[in-house]
Amino acid sequence: MKITMLEPLGVSEEKVMEMAKPLVEKGHEFIYCGAPIATEEEKIAKAKGSDVYIIANSPLTEKLINASDNLKFISVGFTGVDHVDLNACKAKGIRVSNAQGYATDATAEATIALILACLRNIVPYDQIVRDGGTLHGYTNNTLKGKTIGIIGTGAIGCRVAEIANGFGVKLIGYSTTKREQALKLGIEYKTLKEVFEQSDIVTLHAPLTEATKNIASRDMIDSMKKTGILINCARGALVDSQALADALNEGRIAKAGIDVFEMEPPIPANHPLLNAKNVILTPHIGYFSQESFADRVKIVCNNIIAWMEGSPINIKL
Repeated sequence: MKITMLEPLGVSEEKVMEMAKPLVEKGHEFIYCGAPIATEEEKIAKAKGSDVYIIANSPLTEKLINASDNLKFISVGFTGVDHVDLNACKAKGIRVSNAQGYATDATAEATIALILACLRNIVPYDQIVRDGGTLHGYTNNTLKGKTIGIIGTGAIGCRVAEIANGFGVKLIGYSTTKREQALKLGIEYKTLKEVFEQSDIVTLHAPLTEATKNIASRDMIDSMKKTGILINCARGALVDSQALADALNEGRIAKAGIDVFEMEPPIPANHPLLNAKNVILTPHIGYFSQESFADRVKIVCNNIIAWMEGSPINIKL
C-alpha cells in the first residue's frame, strides 16, 4: 500500500522513518512530508494513488479526500477530527483514526500554565519590569483553595484535575457521562450552569460537536463570578468569542487564557479577543512539545498497523 504524509508531524525524517519501519519492512511505500505543502493542488498531486493519508490539523476537504481512488484509511495526527470532511469519508467508506492521548500531558500543563499566568499577572508584570515599574497596581491570587470547574472530564480534563490537586483546589465538573477516574480524582459533577456559577476558574476540555459548540455561551459567561477566569485549551468554537470579549471589557469576569480560536492562527485582525482586556492569547500551543510530537508519530503509525491487521484502534469513523 501507498502511505502518504500530507503535512509534517513536527519531528525529524529520521524519527518518522524509525516509527514507520514496521510498515516499510512489510513492503509498503511510505512517502514522507517534511515541510507544509503550500496549496491544495499540490497536496492533491501528492495524494494521488494513496491508500492511506497521514495528516495533522490542516483541513482535509472533500476534494482532497476524492483525490485518490484508492484511499481507504486516514490516520490523523491530532486529537480532534472536526477539520476532516467526515461526510465525504463516510460516503466512500474510508475509516478515520485519531492520535488520542498524544498531547494529554502537554495540553494539561499548558492549561495550568495559563491559570497561573492569569492568577499571578505574569504577562503584564513582564512588561512592567521592562518599563522600569514595580509590582504595585495588580491584585495577585494563589491557586490554593480555588474551585476549578472542568468542562469535559476525558483524559485531558482528568490530567488537569490530577495536576491541580497538588495545589489544594476544589474540583467540580460537567460532562455528558460520569467517569470513574474523575470521581476518584475528587471531581464533583454538577450541571453546566452550576459549574459556570460556582467556579473561580472554568477550564474547557470538551470535544467540538454540534452539542458543544458555544458551550461557553453568553449566558454561561455572564453567570460566572466577577472574579472568574475562563481557560480554553480545547477547541476555539466552544467559546462565544464576542461574548467573552464583551464580558472582559465590561469587567463582568476578571480574566481569560485562550489558546484556541475558531480558526488556526494567524487570526484576523478584527477578532474580538485581540482587543479584549485581561486576556492571555497563545497561538494553539497546548499540544505543542517535542515529547508529544514523538508520541503522536508512534500513535499514527500504530493506528495504520492495527487497521491493516484488522483490529483498528482510535477509530473516529
